[in-house]
Amino acid sequence: MVVEQSSVAAVELLGSLSPELRAKIVAPFDTPDHQVWTYLPGDRPGLTLGELSVEQRRLAMRLLEIALSERGLADARSVMFAEAIRRGLPQAEPGSSVDVGSEQRYFLRVLGDPSGFEPWAWRLNGHHLALHVTFVSGAIGFTPQFFGSEPATVLSGPHAGLRTLPAEQDLGFSFLESLEDGQRELAVVSDTAPHDILTRFDPVADPKVLLRGLPYGELNPEQRQLFSLLIGQYIGRASGPIGLQTWQDITEQGIERLTFAWAGATEPGAGHYYSIAGPTFLAEYDNTQDNANHIHSVWRDLRNDWATDMLAAHYAGH
Repeated sequence: MVVEQSSVAAVELLGSLSPELRAKIVAPFDTPDHQVWTYLPGDRPGLTLGELSVEQRRLAMRLLEIALSERGLADARSVMFAEAIRRGLPQAEPGSSVDVGSEQRYFLRVLGDPSGFEPWAWRLNGHHLALHVTFVSGAIGFTPQFFGSEPATVLSGPHAGLRTLPAEQDLGFSFLESLEDGQRELAVVSDTAPHDILTRFDPVADPKVLLRGLPYGELNPEQRQLFSLLIGQYIGRASGPIGLQTWQDITEQGIERLTFAWAGATEPGAGHYYSIAGPTFLAEYDNTQDNANHIHSVWRDLRNDWATDMLAAHYAGH
């Protein structure tokens, strides 16, 4: 359902664009910069949401509505809204009816032909939001996926107190607090948090840059439930079928091989970081910049970032 609906939505969006705008948004699937991405400010290839009309932005957001879960879509919108607050855009004014994508520099790109039978992809990249969704022979790749926010908590103005992506922090601290002394000694790998996520925006995530910490097998049932909730905060942003497939991959590869590592402050208010890593799943969270009020979080699939294994199987069969 997600595959078919996404194809229809992408075709409808492309059909609404002028030749000039269409030329900016479309690229070959095998474009040389296919795996180039970043979550930092700046220009990217593609067409910004701000260049679209209100109706075209609605069509563009339809792609997110299909691929993301309800919560994932809400998280994406909250990241955009935080960016609007940071930039002082009209939609951040209390009571504004301006849609969240107006004037925003989130770059949308469609790689390949969504109306055909060969692999294609769409991506939305901008400051603190990077979504990459790839379609291959009825299967879907959903990573790399990055969500961040600056600020994490609005400190002043009409939105003072508003938090963006609060559960990533709250669940992390809840899990850490559930650990007994011996477990915590394994989990906390450093008293100092790194300045950013360690895999950065590398095209291929290298799990060897992470310290592994506490194994899943060392957890009691209650701790395992908290740990599952924390993992679910990342994969739960995907639509149901994608999230379920990811859970299946994690368990088939051995959930007991997952590890949790923490660095930095063990209470909110100062810089902190954690990572979760296993044979296929990797997630990182960092909140150190701007006096620990600046979130970076990422989900990587060590087999299927950019649908790598899916594409290998597809091309092997053709």
